[in-house]
Amino acid sequence: MKKNITIKEIAKKSGVSVSTVSRVLNNHPSVSPSKRLKVQKIIKEEGFQPSMLARGMVSNKTQTLAVLVPDISNPYFTALVSEIELASQRFDYSLLLFNTMTAGPNKQENSSFTEQNTFRTILEKKVDGVIILGGEIDKDEPNEAYLQALNQLNNQIPVLIVGQQQKNCDAYFVERDLEKGVFLATQHLLALGNRSIGFIGGEADIKITTQRVAAFKKAVSLYASFDESLLFLSDFYTIDGYNSMTQLIQEKAELPDAVLAINDHVALGAFRALKDHQLSCPKDIALVSCDAFPNGEYQTPRITTVDQHNSYLGRIAVERLLELINEEAVEQFKTHSPDLIIRESCGIKREN
Repeated sequence: MKKNITIKEIAKKSGVSVSTVSRVLNNHPSVSPSKRLKVQKIIKEEGFQPSMLARGMVSNKTQTLAVLVPDISNPYFTALVSEIELASQRFDYSLLLFNTMTAGPNKQENSSFTEQNTFRTILEKKVDGVIILGGEIDKDEPNEAYLQALNQLNNQIPVLIVGQQQKNCDAYFVERDLEKGVFLATQHLLALGNRSIGFIGGEADIKITTQRVAAFKKAVSLYASFDESLLFLSDFYTIDGYNSMTQLIQEKAELPDAVLAINDHVALGAFRALKDHQLSCPKDIALVSCDAFPNGEYQTPRITTVDQHNSYLGRIAVERLLELINEEAVEQFKTHSPDLIIRESCGIKREN
């Protein structure tokens, strides 16, 4: 029986590097067609059968990525992790999910310390790279000790963050265009004749909230007078939408024409609050969301919302991280472009 050829021998026979052979075996796109054909020809001629153990020993890689989230029950993170897993599978990578529970109803008291502990665990697992979705890094002013620990982690293995750029952080960022989504939603409400518009949901001192509120104020001020008393910040969950809308109804003698919710789950809570106060959407208050979650088209009413294209973000995050892992030139990321999905909750044009 013919002795199984090694990856090093394939590299020598093909006239390429060991890392190129490894990329061919892992179906990585960054191999020229001519080199790929050379390697595949030798593999076929020799009847080579690669093993994960052999790949790891030669490339010093485990074909595993870590994904860190603050609350896996949040539909935004659930949807994005699913897309990251699909993209990872295309490159023959597995995922290790770390749910730190530093957000949501069961969140830990000291989120920074919890995430720093998770960094140590990630290093112990010998993963090839890390994708971070939210948590301490999303704060307007992240904890200094946390940033130091994050930079130390990035010095040992590549770290990619899906979120807004932070100063004093060395990791690679894939940013969402938060301003465009808010402008699309707000301008649509204004175009329908709404002039008094409120904002609900979103935790204070979190970048996604800060940037969306700033964009909302800017958009409203272009066409109408912004009313600070119509701003009700809370958090990102259904109960927060319910509580914020309830507070708005109870405090305002005259209801606004429309409300912008920070995401679909906050909008869902707002629908329930309106119903409990014998009000309806869009008849009494039109409502639009900044961030589409799964099944928004099956709510009553169907939610007008902004599609952030999680499938694109997940694919880009994995591709860029693999480029960092393989020490390749990282392709310049063009900020994604969200789209408005118009459904029933925004209502129709109001008569003056």
